[in-house]
Amino acid sequence: MKKFLDYADQYIQESDWKMIAALKLCLLSLGICLGLSLPGEKKKPVFAIAAAVFIVTYIPLMAKFVTLLCRDARES
Repeated sequence: MKKFLDYADQYIQESDWKMIAALKLCLLSLGICLGLSLPGEKKKPVFAIAAAVFIVTYIPLMAKFVTLLCRDARES
């Protein structure tokens, strides 16, 4: 677990403000998707937008994290 937290610390240190903003948007949209409690007819468009934002932000964030893990594995 400590190794995973070290990776997370390194990820944040190597990120610029754009990546941190994308991370916040990703978490916000995930929270909206999970906590959505709107009437039926309004739920689908809000969920679709939140899910799209989550997917668009999640992919680059995880790509950078996997790159960090692979780089660390090569250095070890």
